[in-house]
Amino acid sequence: QVQLVESGGGLVQAGGSLRLSCAASGRTFSSYAMGWFRQAPGKEREFVAAISWTGDSTLYADSVKGRFTISRDNAKNALYLQMNSLKPEDTALYYCARRERFRGDATMVQHEYDYWGQGTRVTVSS
Repeated sequence: QVQLVESGGGLVQAGGSLRLSCAASGRTFSSYAMGWFRQAPGKEREFVAAISWTGDSTLYADSVKGRFTISRDNAKNALYLQMNSLKPEDTALYYCARRERFRGDATMVQHEYDYWGQGTRVTVSS
């Protein structure tokens, strides 16, 4: 069983930065692509960023490109999301997720992910 636990959310002013972390249990973390998704109040969950199992390739939603950076540390079973130049529209519950496919590439397709964390809340004030 895989467990994913997000942390690092909080309240920040527009223009500020936050770094989200996702701690994964299990010894197979390094063999799976990972992703970050978010859900704003009253909206559907949406893709934010993804990273391949090797960390060599990444994908970003257009809305966060150039502001957010996804990374991973396979030795620590950890996934990160560095968020800079935050905007009020970035306010959401942020989830990390593991792609189902063994040694898969990064993907923005939600149903390709089989394990999800409980989320960490990010609030950006204007």
